[in-house]
Amino acid sequence: MNGIDPYAYMQQAAGRIEHLDQAQLNDLLDELEYLFEVIPPELQDLAEGLMERVRQRLSQLGQLG
Repeated sequence: MNGIDPYAYMQQAAGRIEHLDQAQLNDLLDELEYLFEVIPPELQDLAEGLMERVRQRLSQLGQLG
């Protein structure tokens, strides 16, 4: 994700969560987990919250074990 604005990416991702299917949500979660590792610490709380929203959506769809 070199050259990506992490804040803008997370904002854009947050708006898509309700419109994604299980596979897309799993891909998004993978991307956010990677992003979490490379973003500045001050953005990690935002990323954690967004990852939790993705996990909740997956749970609603019955896909998270």
